[in-house]
Amino acid sequence: MSDAVDVLMVDDESALVASTLEYLQAFGLTTAGVADAEAALAWLTRHTVRVLLLDVNLPGMSGFDLCRRLRSTSQTPILFLSARAADDDEILALSLGGDDCLRKPYSLGVLLAKIRRILQRSSAATDVPGYDDGHLRFDPAADRFWVDGVDLALSAMEHRLLRYLVRNRERIVPKDELFEQVWGDAITGDGTLSVHIRRLRTHIEPDPAQPRYIQTLWGRGYSFRDLS
Repeated sequence: MSDAVDVLMVDDESALVASTLEYLQAFGLTTAGVADAEAALAWLTRHTVRVLLLDVNLPGMSGFDLCRRLRSTSQTPILFLSARAADDDEILALSLGGDDCLRKPYSLGVLLAKIRRILQRSSAATDVPGYDDGHLRFDPAADRFWVDGVDLALSAMEHRLLRYLVRNRERIVPKDELFEQVWGDAITGDGTLSVHIRRLRTHIEPDPAQPRYIQTLWGRGYSFRDLS
Protein backbone atom coordinates (compact mmCIF):
# COMPACT_ATOMS: atom_id res chain seq x y z
CA MET A 1 0.00 0.00 0.00
CA SER A 2 1.24 3.53 -0.76
CA ASP A 3 2.18 5.77 2.17
CA ALA A 4 -0.48 8.27 1.07
CA VAL A 5 -4.01 7.79 -0.25
CA ASP A 6 -6.82 10.13 -1.21
CA VAL A 7 -9.54 8.48 0.90
CA LEU A 8 -9.55 6.32 4.03
CA MET A 9 -12.97 4.85 4.87
CA VAL A 10 -13.60 3.80 8.47
CA ASP A 11 -16.72 1.63 8.58
CA ASP A 12 -17.53 -1.87 9.79
CA GLU A 13 -20.00 -2.62 6.96
CA SER A 14 -17.59 -4.56 4.77
CA ALA A 15 -19.88 -4.80 1.73
CA LEU A 16 -20.53 -1.04 1.80
CA VAL A 17 -16.83 -0.29 2.16
CA ALA A 18 -15.96 -2.57 -0.75
CA SER A 19 -18.59 -1.08 -3.10
CA THR A 20 -17.81 2.50 -2.11
CA LEU A 21 -14.05 2.18 -2.52
CA GLU A 22 -14.44 0.32 -5.80
CA TYR A 23 -16.56 3.20 -7.12
CA LEU A 24 -14.08 5.85 -5.97
CA GLN A 25 -11.17 3.92 -7.48
CA ALA A 26 -13.02 3.85 -10.81
CA PHE A 27 -12.77 7.65 -10.83
CA GLY A 28 -9.04 7.68 -10.15
CA LEU A 29 -8.94 8.06 -6.37
CA THR A 30 -6.58 6.00 -4.25
CA THR A 31 -8.32 4.44 -1.27
CA ALA A 32 -8.03 2.27 1.82
CA GLY A 33 -10.53 0.91 4.31
CA VAL A 34 -10.52 -0.20 7.95
CA ALA A 35 -13.33 -1.51 10.16
CA ASP A 36 -12.95 0.43 13.42
CA ALA A 37 -11.38 3.42 15.14
CA GLU A 38 -8.47 1.50 16.64
CA ALA A 39 -7.51 0.17 13.22
CA ALA A 40 -7.80 3.69 11.80
CA LEU A 41 -5.41 5.08 14.43
CA ALA A 42 -2.92 2.31 13.71
CA TRP A 43 -3.23 2.91 9.95
CA LEU A 44 -2.66 6.65 10.37
CA THR A 45 0.62 6.07 12.19
CA ARG A 46 2.01 4.55 8.99
CA HIS A 47 0.18 6.43 6.23
CA THR A 48 -1.32 9.79 5.34
CA VAL A 49 -4.74 10.53 3.89
CA ARG A 50 -6.35 13.53 2.22
CA VAL A 51 -9.99 12.81 3.19
CA LEU A 52 -11.34 10.59 5.97
CA LEU A 53 -14.78 8.96 5.54
CA LEU A 54 -15.86 8.23 9.08
CA ASP A 55 -18.91 6.23 10.14
CA VAL A 56 -20.62 7.50 13.29
CA ASN A 57 -21.63 4.09 14.67
CA LEU A 58 -18.37 2.17 14.89
CA PRO A 59 -17.79 -0.82 17.17
CA GLY A 60 -15.78 0.19 20.24
CA MET A 61 -14.67 3.81 19.95
CA SER A 62 -17.36 5.79 18.10
CA GLY A 63 -16.71 7.94 15.07
CA PHE A 64 -17.36 11.01 17.21
CA ASP A 65 -14.73 9.94 19.75
CA LEU A 66 -12.23 9.21 17.00
CA CYS A 67 -12.86 12.67 15.54
CA ARG A 68 -12.22 14.27 18.94
CA ARG A 69 -8.94 12.41 19.22
CA LEU A 70 -7.78 13.25 15.70
CA ARG A 71 -8.68 16.92 15.96
CA SER A 72 -6.19 17.38 18.79
CA THR A 73 -3.36 16.88 16.31
CA SER A 74 -4.74 16.86 12.75
CA GLN A 75 -6.67 19.04 10.31
CA THR A 76 -7.35 16.21 7.86
CA PRO A 77 -10.81 16.77 6.34
CA ILE A 78 -13.42 14.44 7.85
CA LEU A 79 -16.66 13.53 6.08
CA PHE A 80 -19.01 11.76 8.50
CA LEU A 81 -21.37 8.97 7.44
CA SER A 82 -24.51 8.44 9.54
CA ALA A 83 -27.33 5.93 9.29
CA ARG A 84 -29.57 7.93 11.62
CA ALA A 85 -32.14 10.34 10.18
CA ALA A 86 -32.09 12.90 13.02
CA ASP A 87 -30.22 16.16 12.58
CA ASP A 88 -28.41 15.64 15.90
CA ASP A 89 -25.63 13.59 14.32
CA GLU A 90 -24.88 16.29 11.76
CA ILE A 91 -24.87 19.05 14.37
CA LEU A 92 -22.53 17.08 16.64
CA ALA A 93 -20.31 16.07 13.73
CA LEU A 94 -19.79 19.70 12.73
CA SER A 95 -19.37 20.78 16.34
CA LEU A 96 -16.54 18.28 16.80
CA GLY A 97 -14.68 19.56 13.76
CA GLY A 98 -16.14 17.46 10.96
CA ASP A 99 -16.19 19.10 7.55
CA ASP A 100 -19.37 17.53 6.19
CA CYS A 101 -21.93 14.83 6.95
CA LEU A 102 -23.73 12.44 4.60
CA ARG A 103 -26.65 10.20 5.56
CA LYS A 104 -26.83 6.52 4.69
CA PRO A 105 -27.88 5.14 2.32
CA TYR A 106 -26.00 7.65 0.21
CA SER A 107 -25.64 8.23 -3.50
CA LEU A 108 -22.15 7.26 -4.64
CA GLY A 109 -22.26 10.15 -7.10
CA VAL A 110 -23.02 12.64 -4.34
CA LEU A 111 -20.28 11.17 -2.16
CA LEU A 112 -17.78 11.46 -5.01
CA ALA A 113 -18.79 15.10 -5.61
CA LYS A 114 -18.31 15.95 -1.93
CA ILE A 115 -14.90 14.26 -1.84
CA ARG A 116 -13.76 16.03 -5.01
CA ARG A 117 -14.89 19.38 -3.59
CA ILE A 118 -12.89 18.77 -0.41
CA LEU A 119 -9.81 17.76 -2.40
CA GLN A 120 -10.10 20.83 -4.63
CA ARG A 121 -10.40 23.14 -1.64
CA SER A 122 -7.40 21.52 0.03
CA SER A 123 -5.27 21.96 -3.09
CA ALA A 124 -6.36 25.51 -3.94
CA ALA A 125 -3.68 28.18 -3.71
CA THR A 126 -4.49 31.19 -1.57
CA ASP A 127 -3.35 34.80 -1.57
CA VAL A 128 -4.25 35.60 2.02
CA PRO A 129 -2.18 38.38 3.63
CA GLY A 130 -0.57 37.76 6.97
CA TYR A 131 -2.11 38.94 10.21
CA ASP A 132 -0.72 39.60 13.70
CA ASP A 133 -2.30 41.67 16.47
CA GLY A 134 -0.34 40.18 19.37
CA HIS A 135 -3.14 37.73 20.22
CA LEU A 136 -4.10 36.17 16.89
CA ARG A 137 -1.50 35.52 14.21
CA PHE A 138 -1.71 34.05 10.72
CA ASP A 139 1.32 33.10 8.63
CA PRO A 140 0.26 32.62 4.98
CA ALA A 141 3.53 30.91 4.05
CA ALA A 142 2.96 28.21 6.67
CA ASP A 143 -0.83 28.48 6.30
CA ARG A 144 -1.18 28.30 10.10
CA PHE A 145 -2.90 30.28 12.83
CA TRP A 146 -1.68 30.90 16.38
CA VAL A 147 -3.37 32.36 19.47
CA ASP A 148 -0.97 33.72 22.10
CA GLY A 149 1.80 31.72 20.46
CA VAL A 150 -0.08 28.42 20.54
CA ASP A 151 -0.69 26.68 17.21
CA LEU A 152 -4.44 26.40 16.60
CA ALA A 153 -5.80 22.89 15.98
CA LEU A 154 -8.64 23.77 13.61
CA SER A 155 -10.64 21.43 11.42
CA ALA A 156 -10.02 21.82 7.68
CA MET A 157 -13.36 23.60 7.26
CA GLU A 158 -12.78 25.92 10.25
CA HIS A 159 -9.35 26.74 8.84
CA ARG A 160 -10.75 27.61 5.40
CA LEU A 161 -13.54 29.71 6.91
CA LEU A 162 -11.21 31.71 9.16
CA ARG A 163 -8.70 32.15 6.35
CA TYR A 164 -11.42 33.49 4.05
CA LEU A 165 -12.71 35.90 6.69
CA VAL A 166 -9.17 37.15 7.41
CA ARG A 167 -8.57 37.58 3.70
CA ASN A 168 -11.72 39.70 3.49
CA ARG A 169 -11.17 41.57 6.76
CA GLU A 170 -13.20 44.72 7.42
CA ARG A 171 -15.70 43.73 4.73
CA ILE A 172 -19.19 42.35 5.29
CA VAL A 173 -19.11 38.88 3.74
CA PRO A 174 -22.63 37.63 2.85
CA LYS A 175 -23.58 34.11 3.89
CA ASP A 176 -24.15 33.08 0.26
CA GLU A 177 -20.57 34.09 -0.55
CA LEU A 178 -19.24 31.94 2.28
CA PHE A 179 -21.34 29.00 1.11
CA GLU A 180 -19.93 29.32 -2.42
CA GLN A 181 -16.31 30.21 -1.66
CA VAL A 182 -15.65 28.17 1.50
CA TRP A 183 -18.00 25.20 1.12
CA GLY A 184 -18.30 25.30 -2.66
CA ASP A 185 -22.00 24.62 -2.19
CA ALA A 186 -24.67 27.29 -2.74
CA ILE A 187 -27.26 25.42 -0.67
CA THR A 188 -25.23 24.89 2.52
CA GLY A 189 -27.56 25.65 5.42
CA ASP A 190 -27.37 28.54 7.87
CA GLY A 191 -27.12 26.06 10.74
CA THR A 192 -23.91 24.57 9.37
CA LEU A 193 -22.34 28.02 9.04
CA SER A 194 -23.48 29.07 12.51
CA VAL A 195 -21.90 25.98 14.10
CA HIS A 196 -18.55 26.72 12.47
CA ILE A 197 -18.66 30.40 13.44
CA ARG A 198 -19.36 29.44 17.07
CA ARG A 199 -16.46 26.99 17.07
CA LEU A 200 -14.10 29.57 15.57
CA ARG A 201 -15.05 32.04 18.29
CA THR A 202 -14.19 29.50 20.99
CA HIS A 203 -10.77 29.11 19.36
CA ILE A 204 -9.80 32.76 18.78
CA GLU A 205 -11.92 35.05 20.97
CA PRO A 206 -10.79 35.94 24.52
CA ASP A 207 -14.52 35.93 25.37
CA PRO A 208 -16.62 34.04 22.78
CA ALA A 209 -19.81 35.52 24.27
CA GLN A 210 -18.49 39.01 23.43
CA PRO A 211 -16.69 38.47 20.11
CA ARG A 212 -14.10 41.02 19.04
CA TYR A 213 -13.01 39.46 15.76
CA ILE A 214 -15.94 37.78 14.01
CA GLN A 215 -18.91 40.14 13.97
CA THR A 216 -22.43 39.03 13.04
CA LEU A 217 -24.34 41.49 10.88
CA TRP A 218 -27.89 40.18 11.16
CA GLY A 219 -29.49 39.65 7.78
CA ARG A 220 -26.26 40.58 5.99
CA GLY A 221 -23.43 38.20 6.91
CA TYR A 222 -20.19 38.29 8.91
CA SER A 223 -17.22 40.59 9.16
CA PHE A 224 -13.71 40.05 10.52
CA ARG A 225 -12.39 43.09 12.42
CA ASP A 226 -8.74 44.00 11.95
CA LEU A 227 -7.36 44.69 15.46
CA SER A 228 -3.71 44.85 14.42
